[in-house]
Amino acid sequence: MKRSRFSEVQIIGILKEHQAGLGAKKLCRKHGISDATFYKWCSRYGGMEVSDARRLKALEV
Repeated sequence: MKRSRFSEVQIIGILKEHQAGLGAKKLCRKHGISDATFYKWCSRYGGMEVSDARRLKALEV
């Protein structure tokens, strides 16, 4: 399985930028990700804090 370029902390930071009002297209262009990746992250990490993501990761392993 391919390793992600972004950590959970970075992903949640990017999603928080979107919640602050930055558009999805501009955000994807700024960070060099595709729209599909962005929306996949929204479905998986949307509304989470960093501690929640780490707990999810610990449960998966």
